Amino acid sequence: MMKEKILVVDDDVSVRTVFSTELVKAGYVVEAAESGKQAIEKANAGFYNLALIDIRLPDMQGTELLVALKQTTPKMRKIIVTGYPDVKNAIDALNRDADGYLTKPVALDTLLTKVKEQLEIQRGEEEYGQKKSEEFFVTKLRKNDF
Repeated sequence: MMKEKILVVDDDVSVRTVFSTELVKAGYVVEAAESGKQAIEKANAGFYNLALIDIRLPDMQGTELLVALKQTTPKMRKIIVTGYPDVKNAIDALNRDADGYLTKPVALDTLLTKVKEQLEIQRGEEEYGQKKSEEFFVTKLRKNDF
């Protein structure tokens, strides 16, 4: 089984380091980006199961990055992490398809739990999609519809 890949996007080197270290200890493959542009480049170059995205990046808002990442990897799970929690940010993030919202400082057990939950959701969606595809092809084969 392949290890799931996580992209940590935060302009604060200490946040990137702590998140990356803990996620690697938990068994994930982790890469980090310090800007939205760098995150988009990484997402274009390879697949990530999940991204942890700071709401404020040096070159764009995390909510803008949500949209860009959805275009590059539609099935990627995305969690906004912010040190500036407010209702407007939360609503904006959810409206732009964030799958989660965490506030800094984030307890590491909370971070790992949220990541695990989102990856389980992703696995469930993939299994459901495979099952539906198999059902479709079996039905077509039985009807000689190909």
